[in-house]
Amino acid sequence: MTIMENIELRGCSEDELIEICQTIGLKRFRAVQLFQWVQQKAVRSWDDMKNIGKSDRQTLSTRLHLYALKKVREQRSNDGTRKYLFCLEDGETIECVLMDYARMKSRDRHTVCVSTQVGCPVGCAFCATGLEGFRRNLSVAEIVGQVLDITYYVRQEDPDFQVTNIVFMGMGEPLLNYDSVLKSIQLLNDAQGLNIGMRRMTISTSGVVPKIIQLAEDNPQVGLAVSLHAARDEIRNSLIPMNRRYPLDQLMRACQEYTQITHRRITFEVALTAENARREEAETLARLLKGQLGHVNLIPVNPVAGTGMERPDQEKMKKFAQVLEDAGISVSSREERGTDIDAACGQLRRQWEGELK
Repeated sequence: MTIMENIELRGCSEDELIEICQTIGLKRFRAVQLFQWVQQKAVRSWDDMKNIGKSDRQTLSTRLHLYALKKVREQRSNDGTRKYLFCLEDGETIECVLMDYARMKSRDRHTVCVSTQVGCPVGCAFCATGLEGFRRNLSVAEIVGQVLDITYYVRQEDPDFQVTNIVFMGMGEPLLNYDSVLKSIQLLNDAQGLNIGMRRMTISTSGVVPKIIQLAEDNPQVGLAVSLHAARDEIRNSLIPMNRRYPLDQLMRACQEYTQITHRRITFEVALTAENARREEAETLARLLKGQLGHVNLIPVNPVAGTGMERPDQEKMKKFAQVLEDAGISVSSREERGTDIDAACGQLRRQWEGELK
């Protein structure tokens, strides 16, 4: 690591902090303390690091930049889901979501849906994020910061709160910000930080074929979800422009290679509309996935202004799922969370710009 001025503190590993401390004449234990304050205790300012002397804090702040995301708005759904609008240091905005799931026989699950880009370059037809185009990638500090700041805010109500799961399914295409996403995963997994298990993190992609294969080699522990949505190129081209670059035959070969390397099944996400929830489409999907180690997650398309898409009724959803089950394909329907506050799949958008002024 090259030592430079104003390195983003939230994006540094413990080893990187040790190197920085050694360079500026501070002991190794200061780096360990610093990492734990930031990554485990989710503090938002230098003054909160009580066991680090003022002089050392001032010295560290000349090399390390600590920026906590500005919470512009928090919305709470009837089901307990929380959606956050955060402002970044350059004035750009992102949304991310906290979903809570109560469990009877194990610890409750607290899942954060993280954004990886400001906007999205893919432009899927049913997704609100892509309607405003792409602005830039998020830094490691900005990706990790979403989890840290949600942790900080919820701990004001519940000091024992811990995030248990991460899904990279918010704004943006994670595999187009590959290096930052992978380092974020390492930081979130660190035992001296939030200590979130690799297998409790999932990356969702619209189908960036080369990066799917690279992910299998770089981090086979992290889960993979593929936004499939259609089993024929002519339909998928209209839904997911990425398909024109990496059509279904290439995507499915990459998925086969991924499962051969990792021995882990892929979740195939399929958003159903009133038009495509037909038996014919279900049969085509079953043929496409035959022999693939995977699971299909059916999602009724969520209402997004400007897309013109309508969701199917429950009876169509059940019939679609039954065709897949009869063909031996593992399938389930996603539990809806946060639809009433536009926090569900495909609904994240940079809203309430006026509140920033």
